[in-house]
Amino acid sequence: MGQIDQRQKTLVFCATQDHALAIRDLINQCKTSTDPNYCQRVTANDGELGNTWLRSFQDNEKTIPTILTTSQKLSTGVDARNVRNIVLLRPVNSMIEFKQIIGRGTRLYDGKEYFTIYDFVKAHHHFSDPEWDGEPQEPEPVGPRQALPPTEPPEPKAPDGDDDTSGQPRRQKARIRLGDGKERSIQHMMVTSFWHPDGTPMSSLQFLELLYGKLPEFVKDEAELRELWSSPETRRKLLQGLEEKGFGAAQLAEMQTIINADNSDLFDVLAHVAYALQPIPREERAAHARLYIHSKCTSKQQLFLNFVLQHYVTLGVQELALEKLTPLLQLRYQNPIPYAVADLGRPDEIGQLFAGFQRYLYEASA
Repeated sequence: MGQIDQRQKTLVFCATQDHALAIRDLINQCKTSTDPNYCQRVTANDGELGNTWLRSFQDNEKTIPTILTTSQKLSTGVDARNVRNIVLLRPVNSMIEFKQIIGRGTRLYDGKEYFTIYDFVKAHHHFSDPEWDGEPQEPEPVGPRQALPPTEPPEPKAPDGDDDTSGQPRRQKARIRLGDGKERSIQHMMVTSFWHPDGTPMSSLQFLELLYGKLPEFVKDEAELRELWSSPETRRKLLQGLEEKGFGAAQLAEMQTIINADNSDLFDVLAHVAYALQPIPREERAAHARLYIHSKCTSKQQLFLNFVLQHYVTLGVQELALEKLTPLLQLRYQNPIPYAVADLGRPDEIGQLFAGFQRYLYEASA
């Protein structure tokens, strides 16, 4: 703790979830901050509370929590742009995983010129990659600061908006055409961390083209994609198969940003890449599903499913996984089994209700 600026946001990768808990407690004992939430653990076992801490950590306007400890959960897909320190306290098993972890620190942010890796397990010794790392550069000598000359105020923006005098690069879109002859738009100025299965870095365009070529191995057409995605079990198998081919949920989530669909579903990423369908916001999908829920469900079932849809709109499709049912019931009901059964029916009926309504989210528009 004495080696870092304790005000800087930091990710600590630990060997196990218990290890992450122990490190969290040690950091909170050694910290100079008086805030009890200075360091928090975010792992699979922390559920919604962990997700809450993660969202606060990702918010650049918030300073608490300042440090997160984790084991595997934050290795990929964490868009926290102001991370200044990466701490490795566990072995890293592959080149791809090593690069994905380091990628958590490469996000750009105003005033962030570098980030620091604290490697306590010598992981970098195992993954020397000159083509990726480049040659080390000599540090620039630091001299006394000189006063900057006064600058002229910027020219006012032209009335038609063509001249951008802010000095910041515009977020531009590139239109690309894939094998079906249809165009897709991507934000080609985005900084991304896509990796080929062989461990080499890829651009967002290369990732999109590779995904486009692989999707026919999983679904034959749009109707089959909707059918598979509408069931939690078949959706899980599809995502698992895609991950085995190098298209994990974290990479698909990054592609959401690339195609300007952060408020949409991972389904929309696949449908856009495969069939050039325009993404639909989760709020719009939820509104469509509510029409069916209100006509087919009891009032108590409607209350619970509306609760589920609120989580879906806020957090995404992961809230519709079968393993989320029990945590959602625990949030909705203080004593989930008796009260949930009284409102919603037997446990198997609750499971059918939870899984069955999801098809209304993904029905094709008439």
